[in-house]
Amino acid sequence: MEGTDVKVAIVEGDGIGHEVIPPTRDLLGILRPDFEYIPVDVGYGKWERTGQAMSDDDFAILASADVILFGAITTPPAPDYQSVIVRIRKELDLYANIRPVRGTGVDIIVVRENTEGLYSGIEKIEADTACTVRCITRKGSERISRYACKLAAQRRDITIGHKANVLKSDVFFRDICIAEARKVNIPVRECYIDALCLDILQHPEKYDIIVTTNMFGDILSDVAAYLVGGLGLLPSGNVGERHALFEPVHGSAPDIAGRNFANPVAAMRSAALLLSHIGDQKSAGLIDQAIENTFSKGIRTRDLGGTAGTDAFAEHVREELVKLTGKL
Repeated sequence: MEGTDVKVAIVEGDGIGHEVIPPTRDLLGILRPDFEYIPVDVGYGKWERTGQAMSDDDFAILASADVILFGAITTPPAPDYQSVIVRIRKELDLYANIRPVRGTGVDIIVVRENTEGLYSGIEKIEADTACTVRCITRKGSERISRYACKLAAQRRDITIGHKANVLKSDVFFRDICIAEARKVNIPVRECYIDALCLDILQHPEKYDIIVTTNMFGDILSDVAAYLVGGLGLLPSGNVGERHALFEPVHGSAPDIAGRNFANPVAAMRSAALLLSHIGDQKSAGLIDQAIENTFSKGIRTRDLGGTAGTDAFAEHVREELVKLTGKL
């Protein structure tokens, strides 16, 4: 895709998405002014204003984009509200959720199946019963394990996170993952997900690629954020055969929204993943370097023990990027 006209849909979403996405969009504009950037308004705020969190026209714009930079969405626990991000992941078939966790002594990638399991939206609420169906398919298990194997081929090994001692669907998932890894001679091991959440904190150096199901991957990657400083630092990619969406792992954080407290690093690193995905490794590296240069000067947001607000931190990163590129 690199070198072509690239359409990037920009979704701020809700809460701190309005604070971390605009400066991230600015970094992309410095590096790639040739891209077409298309703002798309979706989320809980739009639902409050219009009664619709995402219209069919909104979705059509997202589907027509080459890549999507996504902020954060508030999803209320309301029976008549459909999760925007779950719908996008399912309808664009963004089956692989890639969550790198990198820091001093830590280099882990959590590969999370992204379209089925407990987040597949198969639910019902009756008078005295609420039911959410956890459906694991052969197709979904095979392709996520193959994606993990593709990453592991350039690295070290795979760990399968599961709860096969309790859940028959996890026996199914685990066996498929093991079979796919053996086909391509990737070293593979397995671990119960609850034990894995502890062991990854105690011995992060043991882990390389971790593949797991939808909800387990969501929880595990949040746990792993502790290793590198918190959710404000973690990016993610949602990747399918024809579409890709990149977003910070953190949520909309309504408790700090509008207070200039949010850490924009996760959003910025998500933009770096976006650039890497389309083949522009150089620009991706420049964003990462600009962030590291800012940290090296002792500039940090409050969640990392610093004093810089969102705007000030983002401006420092922008200045570092301008220095690295020589662009104004």
